Amino acid sequence: MFFMIGVNSREKELPFHQMAVCSACGAYGRYSVFMTYSVLTLFFIPCFRWNRQYFVRTSCCGTVYRLDPAIGRCIERGEDVTIRPEHLQQAGSRPRNGCCPYCGYPAGQDFVYCPKCGGLL
Repeated sequence: MFFMIGVNSREKELPFHQMAVCSACGAYGRYSVFMTYSVLTLFFIPCFRWNRQYFVRTSCCGTVYRLDPAIGRCIERGEDVTIRPEHLQQAGSRPRNGCCPYCGYPAGQDFVYCPKCGGLL
């Protein structure tokens, strides 16, 4: 007899969106909330979750913020909350996909400023 046990890290998008002005780029965008966690699986069935962390990703520039766990739990339960700047702590930088987040011009990875609009990449 053998057991199939595994520990994995997972990410789950939570059903919450809020319009806001991004503090990183100053553009008007949307906050999307997601949760990361570790899970113990037994025969491919998730049995136990731990290490839950909540994050907010902006739609304008892709900046990732760590969300206050109390607010994250409220969002996970489906409660109506408003995310304020004091609930956020910057966790990651903007991903570079080769385009300017302000005007959409395809600037190369080696540019610091957009050659079309002069925005900071």
